[in-house]
Amino acid sequence: MATNSNKTTDYKLTKKDFKQMNIRNLFFNQVGWNYERMQGSGYLYLILPQLRKMYGDHTPELKNMMKMQNQFFNTSNFFNTIISGIDMALEEKEGAESLETVAGIKAGLMGPFAAIGDSIFAALVPAIMGAIAANMAVQGNIMGAILWMLVNFVIMWFRWIQLKFAYTQGVSLVNEMQGQLNALTDAATLLGVYVVGALAATMVNTKIIYVAHLGKMTVNFQDKIDMIIPKLIPALIVGAIYWMLGKKRMTSTKAIFIVIIVAVILSALGILGKAA
Repeated sequence: MATNSNKTTDYKLTKKDFKQMNIRNLFFNQVGWNYERMQGSGYLYLILPQLRKMYGDHTPELKNMMKMQNQFFNTSNFFNTIISGIDMALEEKEGAESLETVAGIKAGLMGPFAAIGDSIFAALVPAIMGAIAANMAVQGNIMGAILWMLVNFVIMWFRWIQLKFAYTQGVSLVNEMQGQLNALTDAATLLGVYVVGALAATMVNTKIIYVAHLGKMTVNFQDKIDMIIPKLIPALIVGAIYWMLGKKRMTSTKAIFIVIIVAVILSALGILGKAA
């Protein structure tokens, strides 16, 4: 590939470029993940062929842009190509002179997009659609599996189309989003809290099965609790799990084993059981 010592570039991205970037994003976004740069190496790999076409091989401009693109970067996998699209639009227009601008946009957008993407696509959508699909599957309805696959195909389609959209809109997209990202993040987080609460009440079917016998009188603790605060036991269980996950050195694997062990013990003692 011919070298190019110019600061700017005349290269324009094609449909083939967008396809290549999207494929790399879907399958290799986390390549080279490490605790120092996190997704930095994966981000560089995503756009490296396009950088080479813009600046040429072995040029100082290519080396400088590669060094900048390999710096720390970490955002949601479901929104990262919006940043890539804006990045490519800037570099296509300004070439190597866009280095500081691109670095600033990446640093400024990766945080808000991480919050929005993880809240919606890593928590909210799987919680709602996963619960619906799981309920259908448990009842023997094959549409449960089909629904879950369709949801994931839609998410992948969304990830695919956002690259070209962000590239077309360019920097104007950043200006349009100012002041809206925080509001969208807060709304998604609040909705997620409501969904988790609803799922805890409907999907955690646990109750106190222990009944105390005081002479001729029996005390059903679950009935008394339901008279005061219905679904209190599921709420306490979910709250305890969240509390455990917030502790240092506590992993999801450890939390799962703790829940299983405690559930087996309390069930064997006749204290907790599955609600009818």
